[in-house]
Amino acid sequence: MIGCAIAFGVFMGKINELIGPRRTNNEKTSTYESGMEPVRTARDRFSVKYYMVAMLFIVFDIEIVFMYPWAVTYKHLGLQGFVVMVAFVFVLLVGYYYVWRKGALEWD
Repeated sequence: MIGCAIAFGVFMGKINELIGPRRTNNEKTSTYESGMEPVRTARDRFSVKYYMVAMLFIVFDIEIVFMYPWAVTYKHLGLQGFVVMVAFVFVLLVGYYYVWRKGALEWD
């Protein structure tokens, strides 16, 4: 199966090279920034705060992914399920408080 997947990928890449269009111009090779003129080069570095906010978003987004099935099956889980979810939310709140106190949510 893996061999078929690799062969298919190589085959499609070669077909694209053979019959794909080759007309390039300045517009096609320029940096695309949501339809706006590029302000900086593609080599500029982003602030670490940008990556921190992105990682925190993922962490708290995954929290919701775990809470939704819990909410759907809440009646069947009983007290044990409630206690486990309270502990889960508590750990997340401790992490949120730590991040907040460190100033990671401040966008200077």
